[in-house]
Amino acid sequence: MTYTAAQIAAHLGGEVIGDGSITLRGFSAADLASPGDLTFAEQDKHFAAAEASAASAILVSGKFAAAAKTLIRVANARVAAARVLPLFCPPDTFAPGVHPTAIVAPSAQVDASAHIGAFCIVGAGARIGARTALLGGNHIGRDCQIGDDVRLFPNVVVYERTQIGHRVAIHAGTVIGSDGYGYVFDQGQHRKMLQIGNVVIGNDVEIGANSAIDRAALGSTRIGAGTKIDNLVHVAHNVVFGEHCLIMGQCGFAGSTTFGNYCVIASQTGVTGHLTIGNQVTVGGKSGVTRDLEDGQIVLGYPAVPDKQAKRQWIALQQLPDLLGRVRELERQLAKLSSPGDAAPDTKA
Repeated sequence: MTYTAAQIAAHLGGEVIGDGSITLRGFSAADLASPGDLTFAEQDKHFAAAEASAASAILVSGKFAAAAKTLIRVANARVAAARVLPLFCPPDTFAPGVHPTAIVAPSAQVDASAHIGAFCIVGAGARIGARTALLGGNHIGRDCQIGDDVRLFPNVVVYERTQIGHRVAIHAGTVIGSDGYGYVFDQGQHRKMLQIGNVVIGNDVEIGANSAIDRAALGSTRIGAGTKIDNLVHVAHNVVFGEHCLIMGQCGFAGSTTFGNYCVIASQTGVTGHLTIGNQVTVGGKSGVTRDLEDGQIVLGYPAVPDKQAKRQWIALQQLPDLLGRVRELERQLAKLSSPGDAAPDTKA
């Protein structure tokens, strides 16, 4: 697809500075751009690189000016880039129908517009919504409910009774609804506590590759609408995420912890179980959260503490070798003062 600069500006609610009739056929980083490409710039150094590139037009926010490039001025260049990319790189479409190698239970309901790819299995009583695509090797358990415009990438497994909303994307190798980790100690052995709940995923959620979201022991493990989960994340039974949370890669969440809306959890963070995390909480990378957090808190470290406190601790730790050296020197001086040879002479007759 090709668009004029004026058409792109109209789509973004921006304005054209320069030739609005110039034809654009792609979107690229400045250092990779070719004639006919659109690029974007947020800062002076980025704009200088974009202006020197082969790109034909630049998305900008702010009062940039160019002598030889068409500019499309918008409120936020990065947001505009996210909005314009689907024009040049539309998502793949998949022909409706069921692949001959797929197995669909007679009692399953598959919308006529859905795509069921090679070697997929759709269990009894499952429902697959309109324009949803199972891209291959997917196993959908009995009584699952999958909404419209969902994308399950290859080898995603969805256990029984899982509910997935509309416009959800789940990437390759992820498992939704596997058993929660529940055992009780009985007569010298660990007896399994059956996990009879399910997983409920809201609309517009995206889950990265090779993640695992366990079903609840009782009730539901829940992922709120708009939440985005990165690769290699484990969500244990009965965890509840609110809406529009961001979960980075390699995080782990123990059972029955509840998160509010708009939380941000950075990579390699661990959160213990049965906690309550408020709205708009931010947890820095490699942190360990072991206590409840109130709305709006920013925490770092292990155990996680308020970010300013954590930074003071880190600075103090860096100063520790020098402090130890000073303490040893003071100990040597005290030892000299208290040694018998330095005692005052006896003046008595």
